[in-house]
Amino acid sequence: LKKKFQCVFEGIAKAGNPTLLNQIYTELYITEGGTAEVNDEHEVRQIETASIKTDRPETTIRQEDIFKASPGRDEPIRTVLTKGVAGIGKTVLTQKYTLDWAEDKANQDIQFIFPFTFRELNVLKEEKFSLVELVHHFFTETKEAGICRFEDFQVVFIFDGLDECRLPLDFHKTTILTDPRKSTSVDVLLINLIRGKLLPSARLWITTRPAAANQIPPDCVGMVTEVRGFTDPQKEEYFRKRFRDEEQASRIISHIKTSRSLHIMCHIPVFCWITATVLEDVLETREGGQLPKTLTEMYIHFLVVQAKVKKVKYDGGAEKDPHWSPESRKMIESLGKLAFDQLQKGNLIFYESDLTECGIDIRAASVYSGVFTQIFKEESGLYQNKVFCFIHLSVQEFLAALHVHLTFINSGFNLLEEKHLKLFKLFRKQESRSEAKSAETVFYQSAVKKAIKSPNGHLDLFIRFLLGLQLQTSQTLLRGLLTQTGSSSQTNKKTVQYIKKKLNENLSAEKSINLFHCLNELNDRSLVKQIQQSLRSGNLSTDELSPAQWSALVFILLSSEEDLDEFDFKKYSSSEKALLRLLPVVKASNRALLSFCNLSERSCEALSSVLRSQSSSLRELDLSNNKLNDSGVKLLSAGLKSEHSKLETLRLNGCNLSERSCETLSSVISFKFSSLRELDLSNNGLSDSGVKKLSFGVESPYCKLKTLRLIGCDLSERSCEVLSSVLSSQFSSMRELDLSKNEVKDEGVKHLSVGVKSPYCELETLR
Repeated sequence: LKKKFQCVFEGIAKAGNPTLLNQIYTELYITEGGTAEVNDEHEVRQIETASIKTDRPETTIRQEDIFKASPGRDEPIRTVLTKGVAGIGKTVLTQKYTLDWAEDKANQDIQFIFPFTFRELNVLKEEKFSLVELVHHFFTETKEAGICRFEDFQVVFIFDGLDECRLPLDFHKTTILTDPRKSTSVDVLLINLIRGKLLPSARLWITTRPAAANQIPPDCVGMVTEVRGFTDPQKEEYFRKRFRDEEQASRIISHIKTSRSLHIMCHIPVFCWITATVLEDVLETREGGQLPKTLTEMYIHFLVVQAKVKKVKYDGGAEKDPHWSPESRKMIESLGKLAFDQLQKGNLIFYESDLTECGIDIRAASVYSGVFTQIFKEESGLYQNKVFCFIHLSVQEFLAALHVHLTFINSGFNLLEEKHLKLFKLFRKQESRSEAKSAETVFYQSAVKKAIKSPNGHLDLFIRFLLGLQLQTSQTLLRGLLTQTGSSSQTNKKTVQYIKKKLNENLSAEKSINLFHCLNELNDRSLVKQIQQSLRSGNLSTDELSPAQWSALVFILLSSEEDLDEFDFKKYSSSEKALLRLLPVVKASNRALLSFCNLSERSCEALSSVLRSQSSSLRELDLSNNKLNDSGVKLLSAGLKSEHSKLETLRLNGCNLSERSCETLSSVISFKFSSLRELDLSNNGLSDSGVKKLSFGVESPYCKLKTLRLIGCDLSERSCEVLSSVLSSQFSSMRELDLSKNEVKDEGVKHLSVGVKSPYCELETLR
């Protein structure tokens, strides 16, 4: 294992320079928590969400401690499920864990680590093995040593890449198997191992992309972790390790920071590697030249760099020769077709049959992976069954967009619509130039429309690339690959106008944000600049904003360099309508200050959906001095009772609430997954009966409330009696209690003193 994992081919298959893993390994950001439920949003959307949430107080885990239970957890962890988007570093993480163990640096209580990949296991779909035979098959040394009883050892099984699994994992119908020496199909072995029927003493670590996380029942998973990739300081560390020249590294880092889309994508280690490859080449070959700013430019450069490597390394050409020989053009066309066909099926890894379907024979595929080794890789499973994949999902999406673009330019066929659109075969058919232009316009507009219709944003990145490819600068870079030039500046303008029109149609925040990224790829920043100017001059009047301008404001606030720690809504508006527009910003903020904003129960319903969202960052919500009423609190409670809610502080000072809200909030604070630590209900007519109802929740063993403010709530000494029993409860965690401006009298204080004297009372501040 030491020999196998001490070198890592960064993004590269079998050619290229192996790098020592210990030298290049940059600590990844792994967080505990999350659920094993499916997240099928486009992974770039998930990256964008994560990029807003860095530097937040989350439980982070070091890879060597992956099986260690967090404080407050008694039972040991048997199975860990680690989620992370493609290219974020899950495989390297498991390799580092194994290498550290093999080199005696960590986890010395473990006797065996057996790392498997689902790619290798897929090949054994038709085979029969016992668990012992499967281990012997992959790790022949154990067979030679005659080890057949793994029950006697502390064993860790690693299964990398659940999303690539093509075995039928049916957890409901599988027969139970407890004997590690009994033969069966590989899927039955895996299910029984995961269920804990087979080798219950073993530990399991499974990695997956988020979309496949739900293949394993939640009751089989002890802990879910998520790899978030690089934080901002880690991105810099990566580039400084990669470029020893201090000045060059600094220039590259500052360039990436100026382009929001590049900066976001650099959360993914593989994208950092692509960026480094491109910028290194551009800096060497074009002294003082313009560095690529958009994603499309970056990927075109990446393709050109690979073609150049092929020309020099394989064909013995000179650096200055044209890169696109007929042979490499054919290769890129074939890879583009493969990328597009498989993207439509949702496949990221391909076997021989997938390649044959796309008209690529297996020998050609081996040549492609040897030549364009940094784009397309081949891995040998056992028995030399070959597995192919693109080095990253984004590379597959770029090549798919290139294929659709080339097909349209060369033949007028729109692969997205699958119907023939006439294009300018001006010399073959005497079509007018205006007809050609209108065909182009329809092509790009239909692509935008299709992307908007995609429910989970699966075409988000693809559409950015497709639109970016129509620019003149892109076509210049691809000269030689294109037999005809593509769209005119007139078409670009029409596409920009069409996108702006779409932005006025009240789309979801995620869709609007992607359309702004599309405008970015088309080098149009007019909408954003207009709003930025108004923000800077302090003349932003939110009463007059169109939907497109609202979206621009959201895009600016979400894309700002500063971490969205506090969002003070009053700086922008104090109307309910405006709040509903700016909900994505609330969702991405740590603290949302919404007091005195003329909000009603309608806002509570919207904020409830924010709290229920898996990607919400909200920890503190101030809704004071808004007329929410009991019905508003009822609506808000649905979000507070979600296991995704991370809210710790809720302020409802002066919200026209009665004892009915106390009953609602009592059920919230006694909810098993509630995170609420601080609750302010001051200046509401709760009365003694309200406090009585609230006390049922505060006395719950699940209640985590540390601060309760009940200033001016029309309370008497009877409330003090109730609160006294709360303070003396063995589950009480109350540290601060504020009863100012209530007629509690001496009698009330006397009641309270009984609770304060209790050995269970943890109160530090009493007002």
